[in-house]
Amino acid sequence: MNEMPEAATPPLIHVVDDDGDHLAALCDLLQARGHRVTGFTTAEMAYDSPAMPDLVVSDLRMPGWDGLDLLEHLRGRHPDLAVVLLTGHGDVPQAVRAMRLGAEDFLEKPYDGAHLIAVIDRALRNVAMRAEVARLRRELSLRPQTCLLGQSAAIQELRARIAALAPLNVDIVVTGETGTGKELVARALHDASSRRDGPFVAINCAALPEALFEIEMFGHVAGAFPGAGDKPGKLEAATGGTLVLDEIEAMPHAVQAKLLRVLEERGVVRLGEHHMRPLDLRLVALTRADLRELTLDGSFRPELYFRIAGISIQLPALRETGNDISLIFTHFVTEAARRANLPVPAIDYALRQRLLRRPWPGNMRELRAVAERFALQIEQPDLPAASQVDQDSLADRVAAFEAREIRTTLERCRGNTERAAQVLGMARRTLNDKIHRYGIRLD
Repeated sequence: MNEMPEAATPPLIHVVDDDGDHLAALCDLLQARGHRVTGFTTAEMAYDSPAMPDLVVSDLRMPGWDGLDLLEHLRGRHPDLAVVLLTGHGDVPQAVRAMRLGAEDFLEKPYDGAHLIAVIDRALRNVAMRAEVARLRRELSLRPQTCLLGQSAAIQELRARIAALAPLNVDIVVTGETGTGKELVARALHDASSRRDGPFVAINCAALPEALFEIEMFGHVAGAFPGAGDKPGKLEAATGGTLVLDEIEAMPHAVQAKLLRVLEERGVVRLGEHHMRPLDLRLVALTRADLRELTLDGSFRPELYFRIAGISIQLPALRETGNDISLIFTHFVTEAARRANLPVPAIDYALRQRLLRRPWPGNMRELRAVAERFALQIEQPDLPAASQVDQDSLADRVAAFEAREIRTTLERCRGNTERAAQVLGMARRTLNDKIHRYGIRLD
């Protein structure tokens, strides 16, 4: 026989009023709503109660401590405790003062019972939401991602921003250079949100062939095209969870328009049908390009940009994290050595200094590769000494980095120069000039 799930404990509400009849009536009303209720005829008695309530409802004017005194004392002991005050006609200035002291809400007498219930329900929802946010922030702090390791100001700021945004049900754009851990940040946002038990669906927009983009994203019904059966798309697969669009700048222009409609209406129409299927998802868009710049040359739709760019997270480049580089390198080396059942090699001061001198254009991805080769004792890290860094001019190093980025992007885009130009945020003609200048082959 299956056991019934344990019912949640009803909220505990303390009601404070020196008018015994009003106190009894109010307690009966709240108990009828399913709440646990304890009544007190003085503020001092409520303050001395050993029980910790979820909400306090108190009259403002009482002998001894009044409602404001009780509010100040309770907030001093429990800063997050919600207090709703009941005020008489003409007490509005006092009510305003109460709100400044941290009261959750106030209600003017005489009040309608339904209105009172609505105020209390709203206050309890706010209490529950604050508790959930606090829980999610604690959970995020206990589940650090690799891109969140470190003590530099840049990483601490990143952790704080993720903790603040994760509980909010809003779409987010994550921007950063290649290899900075954009998808790991998306995962951290998902894991610390109320959607953490839902699906986490990631799509690389640059790697998906344009001819298949709509089919993969929106799905199709039987008969939509020859041989087609019923198949949900990635959007439907992500409902109840998080949809991650990596390199969103490479999304075909026609699909951008359809995605805009999906985000505005929170629904999707499969290919071959005419009714909309509701969606419940959060979008996290990842990009290394300046989307605003791309709207100026028409390669990214301005309407979609303004729809998704309200909240963003900018990831620091590895070179901006200072001494965190050696900390993260040590983490990667330790992980790789343990996987291979090898002793963790020593990382001396000279190696740490050489780590700091490297520009790390590939960021975390490049650092991990170097650390793994070092841990497996395949080779010493190919890190420049100070004299080697000075041999190449800044222009030479920038050119080498640019050539490497172009080559990598062309490989991801399968040689499609139009798509690669969109990903890199440059005109196609400019890309072709650079391909010729650096001698990059389009195999």
